[in-house]
Amino acid sequence: MPVTMSADRFEELVGDALDLIPVELARAIDNVVVLIEPRNPQDPRLLGLYHGIALTERDSQYGGALPDTVTIYRDSILEICSDEGEVVEEVAITVIHEIAHYFGIDEDRLHQLGWG
Repeated sequence: MPVTMSADRFEELVGDALDLIPVELARAIDNVVVLIEPRNPQDPRLLGLYHGIALTERDSQYGGALPDTVTIYRDSILEICSDEGEVVEEVAITVIHEIAHYFGIDEDRLHQLGWG
């Protein structure tokens, strides 16, 4: 059974997950917006999505670009969790996973590191 949680509480959990990012890395994050949406319309089971140009792919032509986005899909996460503790854990994993894509870390490496 999906977990019921207010939008404010879920947003707080996303903020807490962002606070888990080491300060040195957090300082390197620039031009990124974190959004919370109910579901991804193309893939309703998707928990999060990074959209942008990873730091490892930016070159001298990068500039004036719209912000990259990290979208966390609230309803999709709540649906797979059975209690608030699981939500806390899944939000943290999803946020770190998507921020890692910003740093150029691919899916295979994330799975190897346990952030799959």
